[in-house]
Amino acid sequence: MGAATSRTGEAARAFTPKHPAQVIVLGFAAAVAIGTGLLMLPAAKQGPGGASFLEASFTATSAVCVTGLVTVDTPVFWTGFGHVVILVLIQVGGFGVMSFGTLLGVLMARRLGLRSRMTSAAETKSTGFGDVRGVLLGVLTVTAATELLLAGILTARFMEGYNYPLGKALWHGVFHSVSSFNNAGFALYPDSLMGFAGDPWVCLPIALAVIIGGLGFPVLFELRRRYRTPVHWSMNTKLVLAGTGALLVSGTVFLTAVEWANPATLGALHPGERLLAGFFQSVITRTAGFNSVDISQLHPVSWLGMDILMLIGGGPAGTAGGLKITTFAVLLFILTTELRGDTAVNIFAKRLSRAVHRQAIAVVLLALALIMGSTMFLMLITDFGQEKILFEVISAFATVGLSTGITAAMPPAGQIVLILLMFIGRLGPVTLGVALAVRTRPVLFEYPKERPLIG
Repeated sequence: MGAATSRTGEAARAFTPKHPAQVIVLGFAAAVAIGTGLLMLPAAKQGPGGASFLEASFTATSAVCVTGLVTVDTPVFWTGFGHVVILVLIQVGGFGVMSFGTLLGVLMARRLGLRSRMTSAAETKSTGFGDVRGVLLGVLTVTAATELLLAGILTARFMEGYNYPLGKALWHGVFHSVSSFNNAGFALYPDSLMGFAGDPWVCLPIALAVIIGGLGFPVLFELRRRYRTPVHWSMNTKLVLAGTGALLVSGTVFLTAVEWANPATLGALHPGERLLAGFFQSVITRTAGFNSVDISQLHPVSWLGMDILMLIGGGPAGTAGGLKITTFAVLLFILTTELRGDTAVNIFAKRLSRAVHRQAIAVVLLALALIMGSTMFLMLITDFGQEKILFEVISAFATVGLSTGITAAMPPAGQIVLILLMFIGRLGPVTLGVALAVRTRPVLFEYPKERPLIG
């Protein structure tokens, strides 16, 4: 009896996640599974019967991974109950599944165990176990304040500008507020936000919420503490702010210039509305999934430029997707250092750790391999063009949610690939970054150096 119990205990320990990254993956998988089950209920779908497993799992994954890609028309296919489930999944996924669970523990028991501190520190990029409780409460405060403010603005606009009754205006305001701040891109309109392309009272507040969520909580916390002393800002904050500004400006100029005369997109709007739509789409492309113009009618050059913006994404430890601004900034500085012939990579008068060089290169190469492999597979099983497939793959992996309109027409195998891309894209940069940061082994010897020919 004792031996059997011992073997059972050993088997249980073997399958128990030992690393915080493993716990995070299992937490997100559990959230997707629960969301899938709820969306398969007949009460979640319009009409008789319930949603299929693929329809429910795709939507649940897209919501938990705050992506916004869909295979069914969200406002038409799902009932009010289904919309509430999607909204909750977006909030939990944007906050972080493990962080959300830990926060509930903080609010109820006001204490944290070591495992909770480790997983929450990994998911929120906290600087140490001791500050996890404060970080989680700070994340909750920022999230609630931003979402409530945006919901109030949108509710007022829907009532005054579009004559929505109070109940409908409030529900639309709350839903799009949560979807915006969490960079999810789910909308309650069949054409997303195309009906508001020229309305600054809808587009600008949503864009601002997307930007705030995309900066990342570490940046927001530091700005709150040290907004008067930018010279003391961390390298992470400086890189995210500088990168965000550069990408917003360059993306706006690029998309507005390319689409200015396109009658199917910006060309149908007045000049001021074109600038607004160009700016809005530049903001959204890097992380959320709304659209105020028809993405399927964009010029292929615009698709390619948006591929780059989507892949870069937003700041780390926030609600944004992509490989993060800091990752690409590190690669840019490495390239600049090599071209100048310097011996060390210096950023804002600080020397960059060589371990960060390897982490950034590893993350980007693995991401590119996954994107290229998925694109080639989808090209084999579908008849869609390469530009559209690549756009869809990057949108899924970067958890953006923009679509050229081919997601719903994908065969089941293609939709499963997109589900996996959304899941890996939401967790990959986090879990891989944590794993690479802590995976160190003592080196007892070194091999002799040799230089292969490069280029």
